[in-house]
Amino acid sequence: MNLSTSNATALIRARGLTKTFGSRTAVDAINFDVRDGEFFGFLGPNGAGKTTTMRMIAGVSPRTAGTLEILGSDPDTDGPRIRGLLGVVHQQETLDQELTVRENLLIFGRFFGIDRKEIAERADQLLELFQLSDRAKDQVEPLSGGMKRRLSIARSLINAPRVLMLDEPTTGLDPQARHLLWDALQRLKRSGTTIVLTTHYMDEAEQLCDRLVVMDQAKIVAEGSPRQLIEEHASREVLELRFPEGTSRISKETLDGIGDRYERLAERVIIGCENGEAAHARALEHGLTPESWLVRRSSLEDVFLRLTGRSLDE
Repeated sequence: MNLSTSNATALIRARGLTKTFGSRTAVDAINFDVRDGEFFGFLGPNGAGKTTTMRMIAGVSPRTAGTLEILGSDPDTDGPRIRGLLGVVHQQETLDQELTVRENLLIFGRFFGIDRKEIAERADQLLELFQLSDRAKDQVEPLSGGMKRRLSIARSLINAPRVLMLDEPTTGLDPQARHLLWDALQRLKRSGTTIVLTTHYMDEAEQLCDRLVVMDQAKIVAEGSPRQLIEEHASREVLELRFPEGTSRISKETLDGIGDRYERLAERVIIGCENGEAAHARALEHGLTPESWLVRRSSLEDVFLRLTGRSLDE
């Protein structure tokens, strides 16, 4: 699973990558590189084009236009070879529920023609990495959602892929299960594994990704490291004002001048500013009476609001 070539090498390169379904454009002429050994993310709301992009990379959905190079090859013409070098985890579970945890790894490894002894060794290593060794002989069906997701990722690594692709891997998991999975993925990253992730969770992208692109309505609207995106597209601090009765009656004139910018949501007003305490004082001077307020550092959520004007879960 370790990679020995330079981190500057692009394992995945897309230029003008486009996918249409009839009259609908799902991915609209996007450009990106995924470098050797990095954790790369596609961040965006449902329907932004993330999963469609992943399906093109995985060679299971042909592109409509543009160029796409995976590990030096074109997935449209060299799909089988590329798929043998990728580990792919889809949103939907595809585990064999009637087999044991370890048997799921062993049987999947046979699809790649790996020697039985080597498969067994890899299976034991992966079960230990994903904290599943004590459940190796258990059937899959009664496992928790978090354990099944960790097993799915372990199984995708049985062939020692060059690139691991994860499509919204923590959707539906509780916070503890999410953090266990994050820890395992961070260990994989430190070992040199190249990982490509799609997510609509801001904290996930900020915790895991070296670089990411923000997608909205089939396009890439920003690219960079989490810190670069925050510095470029958000203020230093954010003031959040909460109005349980709603914000529809708060006028633009009232909000102007409190901070550098603002976003008005259903029950919150989010104000970007350099000094949150000073902005709160100005908000009171402007006649606002929020039920509660808080000051925090800017995050990727603020970047997304700045770029699209809406929240990820809309």
